[in-house]
Amino acid sequence: MKKALVVVESPTKAKTLGRFLGSSYQILATYGHVRALPSKSGSVDVKNDFEPRYEVIPEKKRHIDQIKKALSNVDTLYLASDMDREGEAISYHLLSLLDLDGNGKREEIAVHRIVFHEITKEAIQAAIKTPRDILLPLVDAQQARVVLDYLYGFTLSPFLWKKVRTGLSAGRVQSVALRLICDREKEIQAFTPREYWTIQAKFTGEGEQPPFEAELVFFQGEKLKKFDIKKGEKAEEIVSILKEKRYTVASIMHKTMSKTPPPPYITSTLQQEASRRLNLSPSRTMRFAQQLYEGIDIGQGPVGLITYMRTDSVHLAKQALHDARKVILQKFGEPYALTRARVYKNKVKNAQEAHEAIRPTDLTRTPERLQSVLPPQLFDLYQLIWNRTIASQMAPAQWDTQTVLIDSNDGSAQFKATGSHLLFPGYLKVLNDNGKESLLPALNDGDALHTAEITPVQHFTQPPPRYTEASLIKTLESYGIGRPSTYASVLQTLRTRDYARLIRKAFVPQEIGIIVSDLLVNHFSHYVDYQFTAQLEEKLDEIAQGKMTWKPLIRSFWRDFYPLVKKKEEELKRSDILTEAMDETCPECGKPLVIRYGKYGKFIACSGFPECHYRRPLEEKEKEPPQETDQVCEKCGRPMVIKRGRYGPFLACSGFPECRNTKPLKKQQSTGVPCPECGKGELVERRSKRGRTFYSCSRYPTCKFSLWNRPVNEACPKCKSPYLIIKKIGKRIYKCCPNKECGYRTPLETDNNSESPT
Repeated sequence: MKKALVVVESPTKAKTLGRFLGSSYQILATYGHVRALPSKSGSVDVKNDFEPRYEVIPEKKRHIDQIKKALSNVDTLYLASDMDREGEAISYHLLSLLDLDGNGKREEIAVHRIVFHEITKEAIQAAIKTPRDILLPLVDAQQARVVLDYLYGFTLSPFLWKKVRTGLSAGRVQSVALRLICDREKEIQAFTPREYWTIQAKFTGEGEQPPFEAELVFFQGEKLKKFDIKKGEKAEEIVSILKEKRYTVASIMHKTMSKTPPPPYITSTLQQEASRRLNLSPSRTMRFAQQLYEGIDIGQGPVGLITYMRTDSVHLAKQALHDARKVILQKFGEPYALTRARVYKNKVKNAQEAHEAIRPTDLTRTPERLQSVLPPQLFDLYQLIWNRTIASQMAPAQWDTQTVLIDSNDGSAQFKATGSHLLFPGYLKVLNDNGKESLLPALNDGDALHTAEITPVQHFTQPPPRYTEASLIKTLESYGIGRPSTYASVLQTLRTRDYARLIRKAFVPQEIGIIVSDLLVNHFSHYVDYQFTAQLEEKLDEIAQGKMTWKPLIRSFWRDFYPLVKKKEEELKRSDILTEAMDETCPECGKPLVIRYGKYGKFIACSGFPECHYRRPLEEKEKEPPQETDQVCEKCGRPMVIKRGRYGPFLACSGFPECRNTKPLKKQQSTGVPCPECGKGELVERRSKRGRTFYSCSRYPTCKFSLWNRPVNEACPKCKSPYLIIKKIGKRIYKCCPNKECGYRTPLETDNNSESPT
């Protein structure tokens, strides 16, 4: 009897499936996509009705040959690539390469497409029993996206090379994400803070009750709005009046509030929460989730621990709902369980209800059971998913909120105090999001109160915050732009092109990013419009649902897009984009000066170039004279001065540019660890050009030993390395051996001195 061949995408997934299918199945992996549009001109034949010219990915050829060879010994082929559009396309392209695409060449082999939400024995057996054909609408939707992105990127990117500089790129989703970042930066730059004041009071009741805070909400017949008190003088005047009055409790209102848990994770919300809670980038989150999905060895061979991680549905299977209730009853008791399962509605447009949310494959496999067998970051992500899934089926949290109104004796002023008390934690027992309670003392109507103090408090309105990775994903999703599988790569591209940098977890657009975004917004506004990009996504969804074919969409897009690019190529000069006019003339030739953009940023130059070569730094007029110090340059003997650079002040030789010696303004902090390379210096704390802290030998540049993690002057008890390093893994901090082959690590702070080598 011949074996059946099962083809999956990754070798890890193949290994996990092997545990469940047995010796009658041979399992091979494609290692991702097998063919794609090559990154070169002409990969889409526009003249032949946009026919894509796919080519086999070179590094995948040996895997395809291996699959072809295995076909000679099987009579059944199961295509088990992932269940999304990309997975469907992989199966489709593989069939074409194997001559099994319905052309009758290999009729002796039965071909089946199987999908499963989770890699468990039950799910795989069910998929084998209920195979289906390849869904061509899904393939068409993926093909339409690939062709659309190719035409967009490979038409606009060369335009940017000609008009700005080489190495830049444009993308259907990428350019809109860049616009969001740049538009937000412009809002911040244009923001003017508004000053306003509030009046805060501390009241005490009779006896030894603790003081509590309240805010003035009503004064002299007027309900106070946010900007009613604009100046400090007015606030001080009000305070002086209020201090002369007596106060009593006018009313006490209690209200019970109920808060339901958030839905289980979809791809975008998992990326957002992993960024916020675990400090993981979207790309790392997806990489770790892929490992949990494909299988981790937890002592009995590889096991798929979570369901498929690329999904936009919050639906949970009936069995998962049953298991969740069972776990809740066992761990928390009857009050925390629901009598009827909670069902969430999808907020994402065109979410696929047949898919499931991201959840553990076995909810009885609690995080505590896996902590000893999972690497820290995988454990943290699994715990995040398990907690959210269980919490989604737990009872609501119950709060008692209290509002106290405090009147002055003459009725001319009123303060308001609010407090809250958690009556029943419900799902917060798992999510730990309840925050701090703000309790008010026991009060009664008519109680006399004493003013401990009345204080004017100054405030300023704040500009909108820059986008973090989490908030940018959330905004893209709210517009309906992009899909869960694309967000991680889009955000990574923005950083790779240096369009934006992550500084203190927020995206800060760089000069080149602003130039590219302004160029696209000013001249291709329709194609970086939020609504237009969202509508394209809706049309791709309609193709996936079989409501329309893909080529009319491409024709409609190309009909207007291509002529516009060609028109702008002729109209726009490079100098129009990279120069700005100034109200200043050149001191050498009298022609107008302009601001130009060069390789190292903006600078001021003469518009008469190349006849006149006058130029100067853009910030020269605003520079303050360097502050002198009593320190002397050890290289040339001149005085050192304080200069301000991109990452703050530093010491520089006053003899610049003849002497370029610089050093940190602060004294280098020694770690007390002898340099392991030269043995003569000590490892000291330094800062890189990008502002990142690192540790290197104090004898630099004679000795160039360095490392990123803080060293500790302790020998490794396992391999006797002369020092350890401090390293954050997930949410925990460890002392680790720098020797990767050793693998020793121990928690930085522990109740006992137990060692935990990995």
